[in-house]
Amino acid sequence: MTGLRIERDGDLELWRLDKPRGNAIDEPLVMELLAACDRAAADESVHGVLLASAHEKLFCPGLDLVALSGNDRAAMERFVRRFGRLIVTLYGFPKPVVAALAGHAVAGGCILALGADWRVLRSGGVQVGLGEGRVGVPMPWPVAVLLRATLAPPMITRVGLLGRNFTDAEALAVGLGDEVHDADGFEEFCRERLAEFADKDALALRLTKSYLRAPALAAMQQRDESMVEEFLDAWFSPATQSRIRAVVASLQRV
Repeated sequence: MTGLRIERDGDLELWRLDKPRGNAIDEPLVMELLAACDRAAADESVHGVLLASAHEKLFCPGLDLVALSGNDRAAMERFVRRFGRLIVTLYGFPKPVVAALAGHAVAGGCILALGADWRVLRSGGVQVGLGEGRVGVPMPWPVAVLLRATLAPPMITRVGLLGRNFTDAEALAVGLGDEVHDADGFEEFCRERLAEFADKDALALRLTKSYLRAPALAAMQQRDESMVEEFLDAWFSPATQSRIRAVVASLQRV
């Protein structure tokens, strides 16, 4: 079963996350997103991408702990490397990407949204933030770079270390969102914002985006390899595994 629905709207594409467990990120979804990035980047008829969700109240809750909890170290290493590649690929995507956050985008969902050029939150309590620390999962190196490139320094501790979630105007003040819009006409508003980006000269936008993001992209790739083993050591530590098992048990009771 596919976890990503791709719809065409003129010269724009809508990538709608659509999988069980509220779009929780597993390896097949990562590979689908990577394939979509590669295809759309090479397709000159695609001028921009709207990243959205098929679930009304949830954009993405983060990693699929139910699926990933069964991975041994080799399988988890493969996933971590592929997820890291997705972060780099999405952040370096040569065309404009707008994230339409009509539902909660937390942990890995927030990471996907941070790869976009513009994030629109539905008003009324949509939560966005990173919560990996509450499970004892360290922040992957590319994500740490992404935060430093996106947020003002005083906000990094609140988002990255305290793991708080934010809504509405506070999410904008922190830097996790760019606009808030009412539920009525929300997706149409997001498409209009994407069209504003896509109407720019494609070559000029691609080059400018690459110049702006080059330092962060280089930093992501420079040290990622050396950080994977540290991430895996933390993931498979007894304390973290215990917390993951508790989370999985609670999810399976729902």
